[in-house]
Amino acid sequence: MNIQSKPFLYLQIADRLEKQIIDEVLKAGDKLPSVRMLCREHGLSMSTVTQAYYELESRSLIETRPRSGYYVCIPPVKRLAIPETSSPSAINGLLTPDDLVSQVYMDREDPKNTLFSLGMPHDDFLPIAKLNKGLIQAMRGLPASGTSYEPTQGNEDLRREIAKWSFGWGADFSEKDLITTAGCINAISYALMAVSNPGDTIAIESPAYFGILQLAKSLGLNVLELPTNAITGIEIEALKKALASNKIKVCLFVSNFNNPCGSSMPDEHKKEAVRLLEHYHVPLIEDDIHGDLYFSNNRPTTCKTYDESGLVLYCNSISKTLAPGYRVGWIAPGKFKDQVLKLKRYHALSSAPLTSEVVSIFLKNGRYENHLRKLRQSLYHNSRKYIGAIADYFPEGTRVSQPQGGYFLWVELDKAVNTVDLYQQAMKQHISIAPGRMFTLQAQFDHCMRLSFGLPWTSSLEKKLQQLGKLATNIQGASSSSL
Repeated sequence: MNIQSKPFLYLQIADRLEKQIIDEVLKAGDKLPSVRMLCREHGLSMSTVTQAYYELESRSLIETRPRSGYYVCIPPVKRLAIPETSSPSAINGLLTPDDLVSQVYMDREDPKNTLFSLGMPHDDFLPIAKLNKGLIQAMRGLPASGTSYEPTQGNEDLRREIAKWSFGWGADFSEKDLITTAGCINAISYALMAVSNPGDTIAIESPAYFGILQLAKSLGLNVLELPTNAITGIEIEALKKALASNKIKVCLFVSNFNNPCGSSMPDEHKKEAVRLLEHYHVPLIEDDIHGDLYFSNNRPTTCKTYDESGLVLYCNSISKTLAPGYRVGWIAPGKFKDQVLKLKRYHALSSAPLTSEVVSIFLKNGRYENHLRKLRQSLYHNSRKYIGAIADYFPEGTRVSQPQGGYFLWVELDKAVNTVDLYQQAMKQHISIAPGRMFTLQAQFDHCMRLSFGLPWTSSLEKKLQQLGKLATNIQGASSSSL
């Protein structure tokens, strides 16, 4: 079930006006009703209407004209087409982007670089002072100030708070169902080792997070990339055909705000995917690391929401929401709990008590939800501004995804633009991007890239996007003139 909290009245008004702008009931250049008129006609206070208009301004949907009023801007999501549904080969991919991934990761070492390439919250978006207070509280409350080993399954208070938190999207967890891990990728690693063996085939989205590709190859797995829609995620018909071949041992999906293209599976697709996997007795590892970063009023469900057989191994962490360096994650492994617990005992023995306790405290006292509200709002506003900048500065024909949460935009350029070349040219100006080649084991996505909107919006950041767009335009133009 979904626990829904009604937004503030000014947000309700802003959302309704935004829908009219997106649906083009209110068109670019239209004048909005005056603040006084809305107050009079709808019985609202001046402060409520003014706040609603300020909110729409921050979303780059309306603008103020001196002595004239509020007017609708051109909605950027209407100006750019969505990237095409991917069409990977039905054979296992063999190309590995390891060198490129390593190169992009090294960009972090130079503080001069603008990191559009890496998806994580900027320090400005994190409650660092409150986290530090939480550490002091944790040291005072834990036995031996947190220097002792904790049980292999993990901090019981943290597991209980996670179970309470997950009730909002329909999970019926108890603390006994969860095992803590060192982040989400560690949870996925345990899950893969628990349900597969070297030589098995894993089915994933395409494009896919490069960390999952590298992990799968390191475990000796064959990777089958499935067609994926930039809005609705994995193509269900393609999944049906793949499962019918009886070659798939396990599936791994990012069901909400996929990395890199930002897609989200609708509820009916999640239900259908779980039903299909139960029919074929194929486990599903679900990476829901971005699920709490939704831009709508309600947290989306997960595939785990509809799991009745225990075949879904649900993985998550606070690495994208609260504290990447804390390395606090968890897995709800369903019927594979004993195998995962054994693997954790072999590979880690226990999790870090101090950071686990801090996250437990944040969940328990409501600080996590308060922080998330601010983070979600910042990321939403960023996504609008980034899309607007891409529409303004990138070459004609550019396509961009329209994520409803998370950190990422998937940008599809003209096929004449090789984004590895673009990356190399951009780095000369200290601009780091993630070329599309990083997100596949096949010969595809050479003209695509992933951009993170996890950096605070500033005028200098906008100039970097303008520079990036100019470079892409120049590459496209040079290619056209050589034909």
